[in-house]
Amino acid sequence: MITNKNIDNGKSFDWGRTSSDYAKYRDIYPEEFYQKIIGMGLCTKGQRVLDLGTGTGVLPRNLYRFGAEFSGIDISENQIAYARKLAEEAGMDIAFACVSAEESDFAENTFDAVTACQCFTYFDHSVLAPRVYRILREKGRFAVLYMAWLPFEDDIAGRSEELILKYNPGWTGCREVRHKISIPDIYREYFTICAQEVFDLSVHFTRESWHGRMKACRGIGASLSDKEIESFAKEHRAMLAQYAQEEFEILHYAAVTVLEKKR
Repeated sequence: MITNKNIDNGKSFDWGRTSSDYAKYRDIYPEEFYQKIIGMGLCTKGQRVLDLGTGTGVLPRNLYRFGAEFSGIDISENQIAYARKLAEEAGMDIAFACVSAEESDFAENTFDAVTACQCFTYFDHSVLAPRVYRILREKGRFAVLYMAWLPFEDDIAGRSEELILKYNPGWTGCREVRHKISIPDIYREYFTICAQEVFDLSVHFTRESWHGRMKACRGIGASLSDKEIESFAKEHRAMLAQYAQEEFEILHYAAVTVLEKKR
């Protein structure tokens, strides 16, 4: 369980409660997203990579084919259990562990790259910045990654988001517009920003997979009661039934910031 006064107005949430839906419905990054990472020279053959806040291992599992040696850590036992199961079923050798990023104890100069996708906002940066610096090798890089739907430009996304807010009005993961990832000042003591990009992505969904994606978000599956989730699901399915199309594209934007370890 996580409680942070700066997130969802202090309402507690637990990603482990969403693990089943998360594993099924949140492996949604399009190929362009992964190619952007590879094009930056990250997570490629010969590199050792640590994925922070790995969840069900979406990032390392999808980048595994490019030849890097991956490890992934997450604070949720349920998320790690699904990550291990999915990697094993796919024949992937990925080392997953249930530990917080701030408490991980990897040796100095272990990794060529560290990634944090969709989770950067949850960390204690005063602890994490020097820890990532320590475990990275010379010229190692820390890639911070994010993707979000654009509710003011996509009708289905906008209406779904308003319904989430009806059930969880304090949810702060809403009303996104394109922006670069904000990097706390503490990181500038240890890193230089070597790349920052923001770009649009079109993500394909069916009614069922978009509904699952909404249930697996922090504002619903990770924080509401079972009864509230059931009520949301009924209302959200009815909303989606108003659209003629069974399949559709949802407009998202992605942001990538890459930090390089200072000498």
